[in-house]
Amino acid sequence: MNHDFSLSGTAHVPVLRLGDVLLITLQGDLHDGTAEQLQQDIAEQIVRNRVTGVVIDISGVEIVDSFLGRVLAEIAASSRLLAARTVVAGMRPAVAITLVELGLSLPGLRTALNTEAALELLAMTTPGGPRREPR
Repeated sequence: MNHDFSLSGTAHVPVLRLGDVLLITLQGDLHDGTAEQLQQDIAEQIVRNRVTGVVIDISGVEIVDSFLGRVLAEIAASSRLLAARTVVAGMRPAVAITLVELGLSLPGLRTALNTEAALELLAMTTPGGPRREPR
């Protein structure tokens, strides 16, 4: 089931459901209204579809500022309260350096090099899931 949420009139944040995992692909800037709507949409999808994992692909994001860092941390916190784990995938080296320079630790977020590794990480931490290390 594929969902495209049109947010703030201009931004499109695709949300794809893959079994019990939501895949969110962020590209470009995320504005206040867009971020707030995305957080609500993710929480509703977790509850409605009994989702146990959320993968946020940020490979299309050039810059992560403190606002986006806070949004990612809030998505992870609300997902965790709804019994879903969050993994951020596709972080560019420059983005990782910026997050460290900003002092953002992103509590509750696991990271993976790409979406495939994120899905493997979620499967590995699911009860009864495979127990091998992600690539």
